[in-house]
Amino acid sequence: MEKGLEQKAPPATGPHRFEMNQWISCAPFERLLNMTIVEACDGRATLTMPFLIDYAQGAGLMHGGVLVSLADTAVVMAIKSIITPMSHLATTELESRFLLPVTKGNVTAKAEVVSREGRRLKGKATLYDEEGRAVMEFCSTFKVSKDAQIK
Repeated sequence: MEKGLEQKAPPATGPHRFEMNQWISCAPFERLLNMTIVEACDGRATLTMPFLIDYAQGAGLMHGGVLVSLADTAVVMAIKSIITPMSHLATTELESRFLLPVTKGNVTAKAEVVSREGRRLKGKATLYDEEGRAVMEFCSTFKVSKDAQIK
């Protein structure tokens, strides 16, 4: 590692427990990325997130992992809008296809649940730049835990 680039570990690395304000609300990681839930109902969700310099990769484009996080969270919110509140769920599969780079502005994710088989739900999301152009397509599978907590 280059001199001067060392980073200190955070004071506590987990496990962490926290309470969410509402069933459909942003968790700490989503707040860190400045995500906003515009709506989430009937198996659909719309979220937005600004492109801040902290989300840039080396070439100045929005980092792909940040875009995937937005898409994944949008699908979660669509799922949360149709399952029992306080259920626990986790991503088990995901696939993303990047269409255009994001260089500025706000990104909007529009997601929907496309199928449900027992405790497995599949969703898809499309991300749009501030000009309304599709910049990423995303699909994922989630599994709802049968227990009160994911172990």
